[in-house]
Amino acid sequence: MSGVRQRLSDLAGSGSGPVGGDQLRHSDGVWLRAAGGAEGMGVHLGPVRTELATAHEGLLAGTVGLSALAELGSVRESWERRFETARHECGSLAGNLRAVARAQGETNETVQSSFAPVARRTRGVER
Repeated sequence: MSGVRQRLSDLAGSGSGPVGGDQLRHSDGVWLRAAGGAEGMGVHLGPVRTELATAHEGLLAGTVGLSALAELGSVRESWERRFETARHECGSLAGNLRAVARAQGETNETVQSSFAPVARRTRGVER
């Protein structure tokens, strides 16, 4: 160690971006945007089952004996399960991302209030 003392605010940078002055804060914006994106993807996957059913209407009629088309039903069911799993995962991911934003906000408040007694004693004077 070189014996140089650093403060958290020294490590925070020049005050550009989400960091300002002597305050180091997280921004929940990126977490909430990611949650919105995951949620949007889940919504986008919602109608897939109906769209697949519509696309396959009448496809098997008159194809008795064609084994490749007979297998199409099981392949379609497999894809429907995959899309449904992905849709549920998107919903879960959106909730988890929002929870991270909330937890970090709570952590910010806890850290800030833990420094309050020190700030009152020193009145902003660095020692």
